[in-house]
Amino acid sequence: MTKTAAERNMVTPEIETSTPEPAGSSWSAAVGQGGGVLRSVHIGALPLEAGGVLPSVTMAFESWGTLNAAGDNGVLIQHALTGSTHVSRGDSEEDGWWEGLVGPGAVIDTDKYFVVCANIVGGCYGTTGPSSIAGDGRPYGSRFPFVTIRDSVHAEARLADALGVSSWHAVIGGSMGGARALEWAATYPGRVQRCAVVASCAASTAEQIAFAQAQVLAIRQDPNFAGGDYYDGAAPISGLGLARRIAHITYRSETEMESRFGRKAQDDGGTISHGRLGTDAVGRYQIESYLDHQAHKLAGRFDANSYIAITEALMSHDVTRGRGTLEQALAVTGGVEFLVAAVNSDRLYFPAQSEALAAALPGDVDVARIDSGIGHDGFLTEVAAVGRLLQESFFTP
Repeated sequence: MTKTAAERNMVTPEIETSTPEPAGSSWSAAVGQGGGVLRSVHIGALPLEAGGVLPSVTMAFESWGTLNAAGDNGVLIQHALTGSTHVSRGDSEEDGWWEGLVGPGAVIDTDKYFVVCANIVGGCYGTTGPSSIAGDGRPYGSRFPFVTIRDSVHAEARLADALGVSSWHAVIGGSMGGARALEWAATYPGRVQRCAVVASCAASTAEQIAFAQAQVLAIRQDPNFAGGDYYDGAAPISGLGLARRIAHITYRSETEMESRFGRKAQDDGGTISHGRLGTDAVGRYQIESYLDHQAHKLAGRFDANSYIAITEALMSHDVTRGRGTLEQALAVTGGVEFLVAAVNSDRLYFPAQSEALAAALPGDVDVARIDSGIGHDGFLTEVAAVGRLLQESFFTP
């Protein structure tokens, strides 16, 4: 009998419970421990959708709570583009990116559920990525292969096998995490009981790809990029910072930026200055300083090659690839309960895309709205609103 792509990717993983070593650079060190420790699992060689294999893959993850005997009380939370495994503070001293949503007595109650957040393939927070050491003892760098959202979901399925998860009570994600959650439901519908797709879509659009391409080129054109093999020298932090600036503009709404910054100057000197045509920071607007701040923060914690690899994976996102129309691709999810939610001010993943996804799903699926003027990042900042939606749908007390 011919095996499906999903079945070919379901192999017995090699389990490793030690804490992963940082991948040879300050920006690839995992942040926070949460629910105990950051752990890793070796899943072997991963066949790739584009062809070939990625050998000796390690998946890094954090977990909270305890898996039940049936292996069906797990909740998989999928991080966004530059997110980490650190969803919740847990035992650490650092708040998680969805702090307050996961924990004892929280909406996703770790006294009831076994919560997992894994770093995506190609990442730099413990999972095998471009900064990881290849078999020859050197970082992959430019040799790291093209990976897709679907590849990462296959890797996560092996992680689930290693952890003993038979089916997920829920798979939840926002933005790129929503793409991974949707791909889970379409690829392994028998292992997903519920699926939450927040501020995401069925396939990346031309505009989303255009924004992403500008970010990738910003990094590649940095003089320090060295074709991706920069680990022995200076990192391309200027290009990575520019990529972050481009991205962050799409993450926030025009209304939010106008009300917060407007045309205000960063200092008393004003913005009408010949110094603006020079290289020194003279006569700056507050919004410029804000974008610089966002750029510097990311450049201090993220690997530029991983940014490219994961951005390319998100550009590749298309749940219909090889599956027919959107309705045909999603027909297999008839047994999955869905929550589709959109941020009303999102100008990166428009609410209309959530509407199109919901309309194509089997059954009658409504689109919930997160009321936020902040833009796309509302799925991260409006934690209470996200929590209410999840509690009403998947986690009734």
